[in-house]
Amino acid sequence: MHRPRWGDPARTTELPGAAATLAGESAPHHGVDPDTITLPGPAMSDAVRARLAAIVGAENLTDADTARVQHTRGFSMPDLLRLRAGNAVDAPDLVVYPGDHDEVVEILAACARLNVAVVPFTGGTSVVGGLAPDATGHDGVVSLDLRRLDRIEEIDEISRLATLQAGLRGTAAETLLRERGWTLGHFPQSYEGAGIGGYAATRSAGQSSAGYGRFDEMVEGLVLATPRGTVELGTAPRSAAGPDLRQLILGSEGVFGVITSVRVRIRPAPAGRVFDGWRFASFEQGATALRRLAQDGPLPTVIRLSDEVETAINLADPDQLGGESSGCLVIAGYEGEADEVRRRRDAASAVLTDAGGTALGTEPGEAWRTGRFAGPYLRDPLLDAGVLVETLETVTLWSKLHGLRAAVTEAITGSLTASGTPPLVMCHVSHVYESGASLYFTVVAPFGTDPLADWGAAKTAANNAIRAAGASITHHHGIGRDHRDAYHDEIGPLALEALRAVKAHLDPDGVCNPGILI
Repeated sequence: MHRPRWGDPARTTELPGAAATLAGESAPHHGVDPDTITLPGPAMSDAVRARLAAIVGAENLTDADTARVQHTRGFSMPDLLRLRAGNAVDAPDLVVYPGDHDEVVEILAACARLNVAVVPFTGGTSVVGGLAPDATGHDGVVSLDLRRLDRIEEIDEISRLATLQAGLRGTAAETLLRERGWTLGHFPQSYEGAGIGGYAATRSAGQSSAGYGRFDEMVEGLVLATPRGTVELGTAPRSAAGPDLRQLILGSEGVFGVITSVRVRIRPAPAGRVFDGWRFASFEQGATALRRLAQDGPLPTVIRLSDEVETAINLADPDQLGGESSGCLVIAGYEGEADEVRRRRDAASAVLTDAGGTALGTEPGEAWRTGRFAGPYLRDPLLDAGVLVETLETVTLWSKLHGLRAAVTEAITGSLTASGTPPLVMCHVSHVYESGASLYFTVVAPFGTDPLADWGAAKTAANNAIRAAGASITHHHGIGRDHRDAYHDEIGPLALEALRAVKAHLDPDGVCNPGILI
């Protein structure tokens, strides 16, 4: 990828009809070429550079402007708009490419002695400010790019486990596993760009979480590099040997150290796959159907529900909703051995029918499956056309789901309307559990005079609505800087002190991704 644009640079995407209507005929906003951005010289001294070069080799670090720009921030809309405007003031001073775990430990120890902040980098796809450290008080920032840690170290076919290095991209991991007949089964919408280390550091969740689980549920063991040495966790699938410290590291977003490898559960690559579409008259009716499947089974591998607005935008052809002009779309996907797929599909279809669903066949389901990773490519042409587009997500109990959806929608709509940019707010359920489900919102609106300020106000309003409703500030995007205050409110001051104590012990000089999470 070549930020600030998403995905394969050779791939171009035309706006579909509904999106083109939103864009209108405003003047294009293509932004500056990131390769033309000139940065101030690195803040760190030649001595720092020489020390790090002694660890990784001079050929494995760079302070070139192009590399520094490509390691600036993540892929939130504010991140992209700033870079499109040529603003890369918080670019790292140096990009370093370690070759193994021991080099990562050495780099962290050296940076701690030299007072240099370190930001771990795999795919760089954070959408919550997780790659924008607070470098105040530090003598420079290093982006620690793990791309050379890109191997599968071991596949234990008896235990169905694979040990993956953190710099391995998700796409590459899946390709390598498929060659041996296995799958990780983890497919977030950031799949084309994200890496294994990022999955672990943010508790990523993919589209197939109902069947394969979230990424943190797949992790059986991990290795963490810290400025004080190595932490290795996970000797068995389950243990009563004290608190499960793996769960302390998963989701820690680089503030305790750098995850360099994970041992994860793998599954046989599926022999069969079927994706169906279902129509429900309302979001509430569809949510009840999903709750029944989550609580009483059987769970499809993929199950999601789009609200009326998202359904109308994504399915402009009423024929795909069985000839109806309104309603909500449910996608139910099944993977596995052919007999198992048939059994689960039949049983789940009976539940969906009993809950009021109308079967639409495989056409809308397959259209969603094959177009799933095309979605992120729409953001660039929308921004080019002067359309604000951003996402946010949360998770709550089933009993609070509809109140939460209404509150967040109202907060975003009210804020952006007050800014003179009335939005279109779409929502879907993307992950389900016995006790609750996630809500994922997509927001589009015309640019105002200051889209960054407009979205900042709307995001704050949404965060406040989420916390007022008693929901979690995030389900799978992570905390970064954007959710930090709300996260502190969510866990309370005593728990926050405990996390700070862990950081003080593992990273006493505070160089690991400062300002993120805690």
